[in-house]
Amino acid sequence: MKILHIISSPRGEASFSIKLGTAIVEKLKASNPDSHLTVHDLTRSPFPHLEEVHLNSFFTPAESRTAEQAEAIQHSNNAIAELKAAEVIVIGVPMYNFGIHSTLKAWIDHIARAGQTFKYTENGPVGLVEGKKVYLAISTGGVYSQGEMKSYDFTEPYLKTVLGFLGMTDVSVFRVEGINVPSIQAGALDKAVSSIVL
Repeated sequence: MKILHIISSPRGEASFSIKLGTAIVEKLKASNPDSHLTVHDLTRSPFPHLEEVHLNSFFTPAESRTAEQAEAIQHSNNAIAELKAAEVIVIGVPMYNFGIHSTLKAWIDHIARAGQTFKYTENGPVGLVEGKKVYLAISTGGVYSQGEMKSYDFTEPYLKTVLGFLGMTDVSVFRVEGINVPSIQAGALDKAVSSIVL
C-alpha cells in the first residue's frame, strides 16, 4: 500500500491534525506492514499560490510553453504525480477561520487541473483520479461536527466536494474537536484516535 500523508498545519509537534493524521497512518501501517509512506508537509515544502504564469502554463500546450511556463507547471506536475502514485491519502486539516489552511488550498489548486485530474464532457465534468481512499484528519478548537456551529464548518464540505469532483469519492472523516473547550479538551485527542475505524 502506498500512503500519502498531507500535512497542512504550521504548528509542528503541537498540531492536533498532525497527531490525528499520524494515528491514522499508524493504523494503516499496522494493517499493511509492507506499506510505503510519503509525507508531504505543505508548510515546509509549500506549493506556490497560483499566479498568472501558472494558469497560463495549464492552458498552453506543452510544445508551446515558454521556459518560464515549463518551469512553473512543474509544481502542478509534481503534486499530481505524487497524488496519482498513492493508493491512500491522509490529509491533515486544521480549521482556520472556519476553512482550510492556505497551504492546503494551494495544493488543491495545483492538483485540480483540466485534462489531468478531471475532464469536461458533454454530460459535465468527470473526475479522473479514481480508486483512491481518502482520510481527513480535521482538528477544530470548538465542536463543529454537530450543533449550532455545524454550519460554520467549511472544511469537510469543501474538501469532500473538490475531492469528489476529481474522482475521489471514498472519503472518511475523523475529528479531534473541542481542543479549546476546557471541559472536553483533555480527552479530545484520545476520543478522536479511538474513533478511527479503517
